[in-house]
Amino acid sequence: MYEGFANVYDHMMNHIPYEEWFEHLKKYLTRHDVTEGTICELGCGTGTMTELFAEAGYHMIGIDSSVEMLALAQHKKEETGADILYLQQNMEELTLAEPVDAVISVCDSMNYLLQEEAVLKTFSRVKQYLKPGGCFIFDLKTAYCYQNIIGNQTWVEQDEEVSYIWENYFYEEQDINEYMLTIFKRQPDSDLYERVDEAHYQKAYSIERLQELLEKSGMEMTECFGEDMKSEPTPTSERIYIVAKVKEDEHES
Repeated sequence: MYEGFANVYDHMMNHIPYEEWFEHLKKYLTRHDVTEGTICELGCGTGTMTELFAEAGYHMIGIDSSVEMLALAQHKKEETGADILYLQQNMEELTLAEPVDAVISVCDSMNYLLQEEAVLKTFSRVKQYLKPGGCFIFDLKTAYCYQNIIGNQTWVEQDEEVSYIWENYFYEEQDINEYMLTIFKRQPDSDLYERVDEAHYQKAYSIERLQELLEKSGMEMTECFGEDMKSEPTPTSERIYIVAKVKEDEHES
């Protein structure tokens, strides 16, 4: 699914305020006394956020299902010399050598889990590998975003290196958004462009349902924010951020 997308991902996501997100995420971690140690990032992609946390002094583990994404992340690591371990795994099958101080997942990675069962499995695996006192921070696009901002819209971007057509279809009954990507990437030292067509799918989950699934996994939601990462979410929030921790009685057991 990511073979063509990986090669243009950073180019297409150059509008994402990674450093601003990072500063807010670091504040969340500090509030929960995670100021050092090891963080595992689920759905790390090309490693942009992973690198920021590594630069801040955390030991990082990056998890992604895409070989192509991880190859680009590994290339960044070789250039910066960052302390990062990259592993190819599906989130719902997370397997680590030892527990970590925190788990993070940003930039819609959790939306790629299309079944509640997969979300519950992911939450359960995260709970298994969190140290006592550790926290899990993740974001998701909302149904409002898919229905009113993205869904049934088409975007076209073009420059000398990459052009793409991004078509969206939102299926309200399933709360699933379909992305149809047609990408034209200029070949090195050439005026020729390679065309790649890919389909991506993301699912929206309500805060209430996420809270129920966290509870079922043995965790609990401690904080929830809208897209500004400071205020409570509203019915028109396009993105939500959730901070969760393992229940005290679960650690004791």
